[in-house]
Amino acid sequence: MINFSDIFKNSFVEGGYFGSLSLPQIGLSMGMALVCGIAIFLFYRFFYKGVVYNHNFNVLLVMVCMITCFIIMTISSNIVLSLGMVGALSIVRFRAAVKDPLDVGFLFWAVAAGITAGAGLYLFAAISTLSICLIYAVFSSIHGKKETYLIIVSYDTEQTEEVMALLGKIQYKLRNKTCSKNATELTVEVKANQNSTSIVENLSRLDAVRYATLVQYNGSFEG
Repeated sequence: MINFSDIFKNSFVEGGYFGSLSLPQIGLSMGMALVCGIAIFLFYRFFYKGVVYNHNFNVLLVMVCMITCFIIMTISSNIVLSLGMVGALSIVRFRAAVKDPLDVGFLFWAVAAGITAGAGLYLFAAISTLSICLIYAVFSSIHGKKETYLIIVSYDTEQTEEVMALLGKIQYKLRNKTCSKNATELTVEVKANQNSTSIVENLSRLDAVRYATLVQYNGSFEG
């Protein structure tokens, strides 16, 4: 009759972690996870379209890929350890806000690469990572030449017609309007090439304009 001590002995002593995984296999899995993580790191850095690049988040992608890899190796090598690992991970809560939806995709990409590398599917991990890289590069290249900008302009309220006449020469969407006793501030969304943003210089030349600011716009706007 098999009791708990026999299961414990077979799981930890005879069929333990180092009994089922060799050092070359561990090195190959971690090495593949590192290669996939570096590929994700480079693509995130090169094709980043946000306003402020977060280097720490990009390094986190490499760490997530490798951490997921050795978690999968631990789970696949020992049943008892896998149950304990699942219980430990179930109490972890992540509260960091992800502002860009693409960051979520990169996180899932890093986790998937770590899972496949930890499971020993090295060819599948390499082909999948390369395929996602190519698909992401294609979609990034057909993004279009025009970028979205926000123009913030503050001017004297009495000269509204002069400012609106200049803004009427371009296509824009009103995003925010703030009025005080003597001044008005407008935030408008425009689409233009990087070399065709002279509208801000034209606005700043008006005597009624106090300041005009151009900001690249890549996320949601809450007014």
